[in-house]
Amino acid sequence: MKITVPTTIVSLLLLVSNLCFVSFARPLHSVPASQCKAWLVQSIPTDMPDLPRINGVLSTGDFGYSKSRMKRFGANEGFTVYSAIESAADRNVSIRILQHSGVYPDYTNESSNLASGRPNVEAVTLLLDKWWGSGIVHAKVWISDHKDVYIGSANNDWKSLTQVKELGIYLADCPKIAKKVDVFFNNLWALASLNSSYTKTVLDQQWQTQRNVPCWSHFLQVEERCRPPIPDHQVISHVTGYPPLYDPFMFQLPLETPGCTNTTSQLHASYLSFAPPELSFKKYQTDEQGWVDTIKSVGSGATVRISTMDWLGQSQYMNQTVYWSSLSSAISEVVFSKGATVKILVAYWAHFIKNTDLYLKSLLYSNVLCASSQYNECTGKVEIKYYKVPGFNFTGPYRENGKKTGNVYPGYTRVNHGKYAVSDMRAHIGTSNLVWDYFYTTAGISFGTYNPAIVLQLQAIFDADWNSPYATPVEELASAPISSSR
Repeated sequence: MKITVPTTIVSLLLLVSNLCFVSFARPLHSVPASQCKAWLVQSIPTDMPDLPRINGVLSTGDFGYSKSRMKRFGANEGFTVYSAIESAADRNVSIRILQHSGVYPDYTNESSNLASGRPNVEAVTLLLDKWWGSGIVHAKVWISDHKDVYIGSANNDWKSLTQVKELGIYLADCPKIAKKVDVFFNNLWALASLNSSYTKTVLDQQWQTQRNVPCWSHFLQVEERCRPPIPDHQVISHVTGYPPLYDPFMFQLPLETPGCTNTTSQLHASYLSFAPPELSFKKYQTDEQGWVDTIKSVGSGATVRISTMDWLGQSQYMNQTVYWSSLSSAISEVVFSKGATVKILVAYWAHFIKNTDLYLKSLLYSNVLCASSQYNECTGKVEIKYYKVPGFNFTGPYRENGKKTGNVYPGYTRVNHGKYAVSDMRAHIGTSNLVWDYFYTTAGISFGTYNPAIVLQLQAIFDADWNSPYATPVEELASAPISSSR
């Protein structure tokens, strides 16, 4: 057995019964101790002494590196988690593991070992690119006893515990929410047992590209669609695709926040959103709508805060490039119409997407347009910073071809990996990078809420990053002088 959960299984979805909690679901009408509770959770990489911790937020603090270095990096934390799963399997706990196809079949050893000889453990690999032409299972979800849920950015490996900055939410005693996350998990599980005969090629009129989609996709004309093998999404007459729902489903339930001093027992709306749209169901919103609606929820003169690893105003993995302006348009709209300030934090790391900088600078140009005319009563602005975890440019193997590389940290580490947005009204915590592919060909999930305690705490997490020495401003494009003809 390896000493770590594999670093390359980046999208392990776990449906676990009785792993860390009691083995029975408490009734909804029980004593207040069983009320739905929520904690924001984050991983903070080692060697970041200048980053303040936020009260009430749960935090953690084979590459040629020595055992002592690996221990200093925190590799043993992953072994602890893996051992807990293995122990649960030995106790005959029912475990289902769904993993993505990106590294299949080379790095499925741990999940295969768990399932080997244990009828209570199942592990499947979903080849998502067979359905959409590209994409992976990028959701990071744990479900326990049909009532406890983790949703967030953390991959299921030790690096995400100690070498990558992550953000998620842990929901305990929340059977209503867990039940719907279960549906999403089961939809993915069902896809793993079906073949690509359920796919069709469509000329996508919304995104002006020819691509593969499941045969029940609303990007197909009604008469071309098959009967979906999973619960279907809300049908909107006379429309192709998945336009925003004006009344997406919201959970109306009290959400206790033990980590916050200003917790409340009042009802506040919360929601789930899913990607790609074909995996959404009933009146649950798509993940893209969840992000856009969070941006647009900002009040007049207030601030929206957005944190992401990747930002790109286009597709990244499609054969035909898709231009994608959904989020940047929403940002410009609230800057102009509401005088809002939008702060965006984007990770700068060893695998930074090169043309991200130009897309960010084009978004900053909204500031120029905002003040471009005497007729504009525009008081909003966009501010963008890069977030650089110390050591990001010294990651990779310690030795290559028998020689030292000069790297100080393992590969694919030292990065701000969280994906979330928070306005003055609403918090949105997801698993998707802000790139077209993650919303239309990649499996992702988000949890959002209007609970003010979570909103304030998420703002505090963002502000700690934004005001730290690890964040540096992105410079605007130099604007050329405007000449007028006479």
